[in-house]
Amino acid sequence: MLAAALRHPDVAQADVLFRETDQLDLKFEAGRLKESSRTQESGVNLRVVARGRVGVAGTTDVASAGWEHDLLARALASAGQGEAYDLAFPARRPVPEALTYDPMAADLPVAALAAIGRALVEGLARPGWQVNAGASRAIETTRVINAAGQDVAYRATSISVGADVTRVVGDDVLMAYDQLALVGAPDAAALERLARGIATRIERAERVVPPPAGGRMPVLFTPNGSEALFLPLRQALSGKTVLQGVSPLGGRLGEAVFDAALTMTDEPLLPGRVGTRPADDEGVPSARLPLVEGGVVRAFVYDLETAARAGAASTGHGRRSVFGKPHIAFSNLVIAAGRAAEADLLRAVGSGLVVDELIGVGQGNVVSGAFSHPVALAYRVENGEITGRVKDAAVAGNAYELLKRVRAVGKDAQWLGGTRHVPPLVLEGVSVAGR
Repeated sequence: MLAAALRHPDVAQADVLFRETDQLDLKFEAGRLKESSRTQESGVNLRVVARGRVGVAGTTDVASAGWEHDLLARALASAGQGEAYDLAFPARRPVPEALTYDPMAADLPVAALAAIGRALVEGLARPGWQVNAGASRAIETTRVINAAGQDVAYRATSISVGADVTRVVGDDVLMAYDQLALVGAPDAAALERLARGIATRIERAERVVPPPAGGRMPVLFTPNGSEALFLPLRQALSGKTVLQGVSPLGGRLGEAVFDAALTMTDEPLLPGRVGTRPADDEGVPSARLPLVEGGVVRAFVYDLETAARAGAASTGHGRRSVFGKPHIAFSNLVIAAGRAAEADLLRAVGSGLVVDELIGVGQGNVVSGAFSHPVALAYRVENGEITGRVKDAAVAGNAYELLKRVRAVGKDAQWLGGTRHVPPLVLEGVSVAGR
């Protein structure tokens, strides 16, 4: 495909992504295996620079006659309406080793995957609890080649398993969900930890207590409950928002913006994590990238397009699907854990809240950092102990301001979605209100 594109007289540069996926999904409802499905797909994404403009097209119809000609024609048509910028593809160079593939996971039979799902379901079996679960195995083959000579190919596997529990008592509906994702299959201990974490959240919430009096107070955000804090930072650290002039962190490289307890790093080479890869989807070799160190902003992430527009270098954070142009994406985003155990964190709260899940995160002006959300799952803390669940409360604040006031960081970090490592943390001065 690349050779065909470069033979066209209008094409000065081009790159091609080939991706093949094989995914098996199992679903359990009310504790029983309900559904299984398997999806297999191969596709090609072609990007060309034609007459100084960039065009992109993709196809999964790679078995039909003339598909290469059709794909090139659509890419050229896209370039005809595309934007002009100086896109520099990476030259041929070695990429680092990255543990992305587990042969045992790739060969995992359906019965073994089902056993993983059943083990999680059985670990959550309680009277009055409805348990739904899912388990999936994915195998992905990726190859990126370009006109500058870069050629990267690798295989990746992932096994993911998750469950949600619903408990209904009268008009009180209580739900909790969690999941894990790894390159290889989780062992019994990992499944037990996952089940125990979900069960603990339900058990702590069985007793309902009044919310605290409104005002500003310390709040413990669990990893699951911290999305309102870290979603704005992920967007603000994107080179695209910096380029657009909307990032609150733009122009602040080298400044101490946050509490010294906050350190964030993008780690694309961590062994066995599902965000790990030797290169990004544009062929740029992967490397560890400190983003925030001790509260100081150190870097933004770029793909080839945003780097070209900003006069910067790509940091190897281009992600692309078969259809559409590349976009910026983190690999394994790691927020450094602290040393505090849960009991220490609760003592640091004293009297306040534990926020485990919020409603409506991601709506509104996320980049600004301001948030105001009702709680979906939260616990009241009195004298350093959890006393029960609060139902009618909301929390508000600004992520950038609150992350300047970190009272404690927990040691028990979790991987969210398999790609974000987030510890629990206690922040001072969070606005809490009854509803």
